[in-house]
Amino acid sequence: MIAIIKRELKAYFSAPTGYIFLAGFFIFSGVFLYLCNLIYATADMSELYSLLFTLSLLLLPLLTMRLMSEEKKQKTDQLLLTSPVSLSGLVFGKFLAAFLMYMIGLSITLIYALVLAVYTSPGWAMVFGNYIGLAFVGGAIIAIGLFISSLTESQVVAAIGTYAAVILVLMIDLFAAYIPIDFLSTALMSLSFFNRYSEFTLGLFNLEHMIFFFSVYAVFIFLTVRILDKKRWN
Repeated sequence: MIAIIKRELKAYFSAPTGYIFLAGFFIFSGVFLYLCNLIYATADMSELYSLLFTLSLLLLPLLTMRLMSEEKKQKTDQLLLTSPVSLSGLVFGKFLAAFLMYMIGLSITLIYALVLAVYTSPGWAMVFGNYIGLAFVGGAIIAIGLFISSLTESQVVAAIGTYAAVILVLMIDLFAAYIPIDFLSTALMSLSFFNRYSEFTLGLFNLEHMIFFFSVYAVFIFLTVRILDKKRWN
């Protein structure tokens, strides 16, 4: 699995994808920092992280669109499927590589907090809560994007499919608000990424929300393994 992680990380920096993702994340987060904090001389990073939530959802499909679809297009998937690495190790390695790339981009927010801490306290519970919350949400989107990428050999189709999934995730709260039946509305809200993420933004670390996101990882990684297993036997 370590070999898979190294291979994928190298692939990100051998093509424009990794540079585009990191450049986009760093540039926009810097602009958000200026607009939300520096221009108003405030250490409250809550608005910055709120914008980064949306930015993460927009940029993450760039990381996931090539994970499996490029293997299919280049016909290297057969080599991977017959390699000594287990299918679960293969899929989890690709997931971790994309997640590490995301965390490299997200880590810039901790540097911003340290810069602000030179002048005033940024509220570390809120900073770490937002950071961990974004990490959980990002991992869930990566797992979903990885699964969608395994369904097609087109990176464009994989990206569009992941964006569609992101839009659906964002609209869960809207759907739940318009459902008149209480238990259905409650059940739908329990699937809301934003609803669960919002508690992290307050510095609250709820074990239930952590288990939910880990469950999302497990479900979509499992489904990706099943897709590859079916392809191998076919």
